Amino acid sequence: MGPAAVGRLSLVATPIGNLEDVTLRALRVLREADLLLAEDTRHVRRLLDRHGIDARPVSLHAHNEARRRVEALAALGSGAHVALVSDAGTPLVSDPGERLVAAAIAAGHAVEAVPGPSAVLAALVVSGLPTSTFTFLGFLPRRAGERARVLARVRQAPETLVIFESPRRLGATLRGLAEALGPRQACVARELTKLHEEVARGPLDALALRFAQGARGEVVIVVEGAGDPPAASIGDLTGEIRGRLARGERPREIAQTLAPTAGRSRRELYGLALAIERE
Repeated sequence: MGPAAVGRLSLVATPIGNLEDVTLRALRVLREADLLLAEDTRHVRRLLDRHGIDARPVSLHAHNEARRRVEALAALGSGAHVALVSDAGTPLVSDPGERLVAAAIAAGHAVEAVPGPSAVLAALVVSGLPTSTFTFLGFLPRRAGERARVLARVRQAPETLVIFESPRRLGATLRGLAEALGPRQACVARELTKLHEEVARGPLDALALRFAQGARGEVVIVVEGAGDPPAASIGDLTGEIRGRLARGERPREIAQTLAPTAGRSRRELYGLALAIERE
């Protein structure tokens, strides 16, 4: 028996609302795929019908992913082209499919992204908040303790935060964010690209009041980061560096350790440590 054929797995981004937001490449891949996997076949069916694509999607969701993974790997092993879509946006982003991708890569199959719409990026760019660096937290844990630990971990993070949330829990989540993170600017992006799209910007506590009764539709929350930490004074740093040098740490090591919290570059800290070492 010869070696298994190499299949191709395409991760196809689909519209997050407006069915016109689909690339020509995505439509071609959906037409050509031998097997089309979709989180909810009803959702992708509307897209397929809109663009005259005669394909029969097969469901892949959280409850049947293990079985579908076996079927998809068998198809890939025969050299088939398999396409995966989520309900909306880019697959695998808070949606099933990670295990299939990992298994396909491990089996030596080709895995490609067919990029397109993303609720994460759409909300980020309309928020008015910094976009150069951001952290995507997905859906926050429902349990209070787990949620508190996640928010404590990112409380001092300087980058913008992007969060998915259920419309029913929107008000409570915004109140929790205000309590955990303090008075920060934020944005609630609801029903992006759809008929009733809404983008609300303002302080977290004000948004919590506005959406106290929840909302309808798909929701993304964008929250400003903590900002860069204030720069430590040279006097404080000098004492800290002398103590570390006395304990046998090297200047380069000291600079790397202190930079994240000192608000100063590693180069500046390295130079300061060298100067103190030579005294």
